[in-house]
Amino acid sequence: MDRGAGGGNGRRVDLRDAGVVVTGAGRGIGAALARRFAAAGARVVVNDRNPDRAATVAAEVGGLPLPGNAAESLVPAARRLLGGPVDVFCANAGAVHTGGPEAADEDWQTAWDVNLMAHVRAARDLLPEWLERGRGRFVSVVSSAGLLTMIDAAPYAVSKHAALAFAEWLSLTYRHRGVSVHAICPRGVRTETHRMAGVAGLRLTSTAIGPEEVAEALFTGIAEERFLVLPHPEVVQQMTARIADLDRWLENLNRMAAEQSVVAARRRPPLRSDSQEEQ
Repeated sequence: MDRGAGGGNGRRVDLRDAGVVVTGAGRGIGAALARRFAAAGARVVVNDRNPDRAATVAAEVGGLPLPGNAAESLVPAARRLLGGPVDVFCANAGAVHTGGPEAADEDWQTAWDVNLMAHVRAARDLLPEWLERGRGRFVSVVSSAGLLTMIDAAPYAVSKHAALAFAEWLSLTYRHRGVSVHAICPRGVRTETHRMAGVAGLRLTSTAIGPEEVAEALFTGIAEERFLVLPHPEVVQQMTARIADLDRWLENLNRMAAEQSVVAARRRPPLRSDSQEEQ
């Protein structure tokens, strides 16, 4: 079990035999978290929408595969697999959708369901048992987009802001009752999500880190019982600039957004005239 929940700063957290669930664990940050928890002696439930990916990572870490949509409630099935309680829940699965208000309603809804409501539904199932036991640990993999924003990805940035707000609410409401909450907000990470960011991700490439570094940062945050975990130091500087002068910060980002729209237009293939026919 997780014997460190609700504890003091800087101590080693014993995760041997803890029941851990990691959503979206078939690759990227989720797979790195599954490996790190398994290395600490935890029993890991590996969730992914893709059954093959879930099975592959579970076999690698000696865990339990749980294929399925993370936006739905996974906790009852995870308890059955573990044969006992869930001590740590890592809400890692994410949905990246680009665009602004013009993005389809389906894209906005998917971002909302996966990036926020999956966390809400998990907490709804977990909290009664955690509060009764006096311990539990909820990890929300948010992204720096939840602290700052992400150009040309309104559904993603807005839903990640909501995820961070929900994690804050959990912490301020239940910390005194033994529930630890961690919000990890990486910037650029070398994953499929980073690749999908396209032009919006170009500025992140030079500072991108590996998923394993994100997992290590989380474990440091767990040992220190820290709510906000920032694997990228520059995010602190950006947060400070945002708070100090929001208008200037927005002006700078608007300039970046304008530059990126020009770059995107140049990368876009030329439109065919009506006279051109498909060959």
